[in-house]
Amino acid sequence: MLYYLGSYLQNYWGPARLLTSYAVLIIVALYLGFFLAYKLIPKFYNVLPHDRGREFTLKDNAEAAKGKPTGAGVVFITIFVLISFLICPMTWTRASIVVLTWITMLTGYLDDRSTDSWGEYLKGALDLIISVVTAFILYFAFKQISPDGVVRFWLPFFANEIAVNPVVYIVICTIMLWTSINTTNCTDGVDGLSSTLVLIALLTLGLFFYFVLGHKDIAAYLLIQHLPSGANWAILLMAMAGVVMGYLWHNAFPSKCLMGDAGSRALGYFIGVGVMISGNPFIILATSSIILINGGMGLLKVFLLRFFKIKIFENIRFPLHDHMRKNRGWSPTQVLLKFMILQLLITCAIMGIFLKVR
Repeated sequence: MLYYLGSYLQNYWGPARLLTSYAVLIIVALYLGFFLAYKLIPKFYNVLPHDRGREFTLKDNAEAAKGKPTGAGVVFITIFVLISFLICPMTWTRASIVVLTWITMLTGYLDDRSTDSWGEYLKGALDLIISVVTAFILYFAFKQISPDGVVRFWLPFFANEIAVNPVVYIVICTIMLWTSINTTNCTDGVDGLSSTLVLIALLTLGLFFYFVLGHKDIAAYLLIQHLPSGANWAILLMAMAGVVMGYLWHNAFPSKCLMGDAGSRALGYFIGVGVMISGNPFIILATSSIILINGGMGLLKVFLLRFFKIKIFENIRFPLHDHMRKNRGWSPTQVLLKFMILQLLITCAIMGIFLKVR
């Protein structure tokens, strides 16, 4: 809306053209997201559900969280949606992704409010449906903008882009989104941990979309497919980064509120979407390696034991942040800072390798 308003007003007032600058819109989205989330989240403490403790976590973690307002994701994800439609020029693809992000949040929030947990199978099925729908949306969106109607990936260590079969794309995208949703959800167990790791992912993707994918010359130099709408996606990513910062202000140890499944599931979904739009599924290693290890290995451990009676990592507690607290004696602050440092190191290394070793 602001973009189109700026296009109209610049005919009457020159400085209004700034509203058509993607750099300006990115900055406005980031700061507005932070300010609104910072101001509005505390106003909903009385109406948000309260944490009842967590069944599969350390007793200390469960007791520390019990009784705090949870489900704050319903506030900051809704703020993100409003900012997105206010600031970012919309197409049917971007509008669909924003709406599906809100729907993913809603499934988590309803579970947060429910007296009895929905159960992992129901939540997993809902995540699967949302992931499949999104996979089809993204496939046909890229098919439409492709000159020859073929969707391609750019991959590390390959100079040329690789054509992707429609079925393969749908399967990869579905797995990517489902995994990102659930591993991000599993990482939400220490004050500030999940939101900080997500913030690193959002900032990484936002900068990558604006300065690399969205820049025709830089993308060509790096042998990466140019994404004409890269700056538009950067606006959405920075808007999400802004609201996460606003939430993190209240979630920093010792937290005053929790985002619940409402926040973690929507954030995981949005990161997965960003990775798939980048055209390289392996970018998830740069954005979310610690999230995948921390939450994903636990999911793998349970899956192999439950369905194949295979035991792995018997001496390691998952999520890994629980293992570090109980077995290594790390404090919540140590878990946060050390995991954050590891993710930053991994992000810098992998992005450097992916972009230069082509």
